[in-house]
Amino acid sequence: MNLPFADNLPVNNLASSFAYKSATYKFYWLLAIIELVENGQINIKKKDIFSRMISNSWYTVNYFKVSFGKQDLIQNAVEDILKFESLAIDIKKDNLISILENSNKIETKRSLQHFNLNVPHRFLSSWFPKLKDENNSNYKKRIYTLSQEVDNNCLYSLYDDCIVINSVWINYLKSNSKILKDFCWWNLSLFLQSRNPNVPDIPNKLIKPPVRNGLTKQTNEYWKIVFKELGSIECIFTGTKLLFDEKNFAIDHFISHAFVSHDLIWNLIPIEKSKNSSKSDNLPIFEKHFEKFYDLQKVAFEINKHYNSKSRYMDEYLSIFPNIDSFEKEKFSNTIQPLITIASNNGFLYMKNE
Repeated sequence: MNLPFADNLPVNNLASSFAYKSATYKFYWLLAIIELVENGQINIKKKDIFSRMISNSWYTVNYFKVSFGKQDLIQNAVEDILKFESLAIDIKKDNLISILENSNKIETKRSLQHFNLNVPHRFLSSWFPKLKDENNSNYKKRIYTLSQEVDNNCLYSLYDDCIVINSVWINYLKSNSKILKDFCWWNLSLFLQSRNPNVPDIPNKLIKPPVRNGLTKQTNEYWKIVFKELGSIECIFTGTKLLFDEKNFAIDHFISHAFVSHDLIWNLIPIEKSKNSSKSDNLPIFEKHFEKFYDLQKVAFEINKHYNSKSRYMDEYLSIFPNIDSFEKEKFSNTIQPLITIASNNGFLYMKNE
């Protein structure tokens, strides 16, 4: 994906800003700048940019638990600020930004100020390729000074507490804002996928979805048939007898939606409503829960296959099995167990061993 061309601007320097990257800073830095320019800001406080860097990565870190890598301190800052400010994971972006911009907590200020050490001036390094980065302090001072010279056509001028967008870049940023943001999100997804090769659906874990899809269709089109055939279903976690008419159940993701990021039927089962609430995004214990999960899934699969072998839900099993005539325990296990392990390695907690 390329950036839009402009006759009078060194767009190649902007693109080259991402040539070398060992962390996500530059992506979130530019995204924040574009958002603020869209809002009409030209003289921009650094703290406002840092606050948006945190807010734009908030859900990716706290809900989806995508790893940013050991060198990347945005993840640490997001996790720390969640505790420092006693915030909810699903806080609205605008509310989070306001809290961060106005926080008087020393710990929060320190977390945000960390990004001032290198991010603002290193983003502009492609404008000054001849400068040698031997003495970091001197290198930083030189870029701050050179960025303020009009002839260098930098994206912005650097000052202690703010940046000032170069007037020649303003129209470019505004008129191409969507393409520029897409460029950042796309390259960020590639970067994070390289850091999380076994984590599914990274692109859809970068932005909080406006609304989670409900599971009404899966309930009425798939599990209702199973309830009707069996009369009741036993919750694999509590042993409670679940009845469709009494609706004492909820359809739940066996492996948290926050990790798998899909509603495929092979990961959904009815469980007791109270257990659904307490389980939250915690992981099942494979050795304790897989057998019952597999048995229930197989029964449900066979019932639905009998009544409607051409159901779209049959196709959803093809990501595990070669065809719908096969429901091998080993293949199912080889899909489920690694997902649970990877999710755990990424920070998802296990259910309490009750």
